[in-house]
Amino acid sequence: MNRFARTLAAAAALTAATLAHAQATDGEVRKIDKAQAKVTLKHGEIKSLGMPPMTMAYRVQNPAVLDALQVGDKVKFQAEKIDGQYTVTQITK
Repeated sequence: MNRFARTLAAAAALTAATLAHAQATDGEVRKIDKAQAKVTLKHGEIKSLGMPPMTMAYRVQNPAVLDALQVGDKVKFQAEKIDGQYTVTQITK
């Protein structure tokens, strides 16, 4: 691989890491709805989605993550708009 290709690959990796970090948002679990596979989160601004701080119900991509959550948990999560719905793609306590 030539020098330009290595530099381009490194820049792409750095950009991807920066974007992933930029999407992570702090939140607090307010409600869990396992039947609908949704979690209500009070959160700060989500710049990648153009959202101000708010409390909102999100669909979860993997409903199994709801088993590990409790109302009041402080979390860090990532959300995306998938098929027209705001969806939590990753969440950790």
